Amino acid sequence: MRKLLAVVWLMIPIAMIAYHFGPGQVKLARDRAAKQIATARAAESRDDWAAAQEAYRLALVDLPETDTDARLATRLALAKTRPYLGQLPEAMGEVESILDDAVRESKDATLVDAIRSTAGQMHYHVAWLMRLEGADAEEWTEETEAARQHFRLLSEESKGGGAREGHEKNLEATIRLAQMDLSELKALPLPSECKNNGNCSGKCRSQKQGRKKPPGSGNSEDARQKIQEQKTKSAGGGGNPGGGS
Repeated sequence: MRKLLAVVWLMIPIAMIAYHFGPGQVKLARDRAAKQIATARAAESRDDWAAAQEAYRLALVDLPETDTDARLATRLALAKTRPYLGQLPEAMGEVESILDDAVRESKDATLVDAIRSTAGQMHYHVAWLMRLEGADAEEWTEETEAARQHFRLLSEESKGGGAREGHEKNLEATIRLAQMDLSELKALPLPSECKNNGNCSGKCRSQKQGRKKPPGSGNSEDARQKIQEQKTKSAGGGGNPGGGS
């Protein structure tokens, strides 16, 4: 019995060391990430978007790769700081990438819905600025079409209640943006997400040139096809974006 107790006693430090360098390190990393996220949210509350952006980046460094949904949510929060720093088109592309990953990797339908809604809002705001900048109708229509498709899918797949009403209002606003006269748009107050952003048209053109497309592919059709593919993946993979509230 004494030998057994001695062995158990000797094993305690080994177990503690194993925990420290294994699960203990993961917990410490999550704690560090949580502190950075709290710092980011505090910075957001005082409109210090640069500090918030940096804190979210540091949180992503610490968040374990296995914390899929936490990383997706943090990536989304990071992307949402970018429009306030004059990086709206870049943020729009980033959120679309996050959405692709979420549809493929996440089973949290509410999170996927939030990412899709943000993507729709960013396309909407980019279209607003492109119209003010005098972009060709074909260019800004691609953005309103992408926003419309996102909001339409959210409203169709929503279970109802306040969430559906919100998505339907966003859908209606997008349709109005596409149909209103430019003079009407110029008379409206600029959304806060659009301020400090310039040359959205040029940035979007550069992004498109960086993406290889088959000759003759239609931009609006591309948006519809991509969102339909996301819908199919969600239905098959358990991450249905319409399954949220």
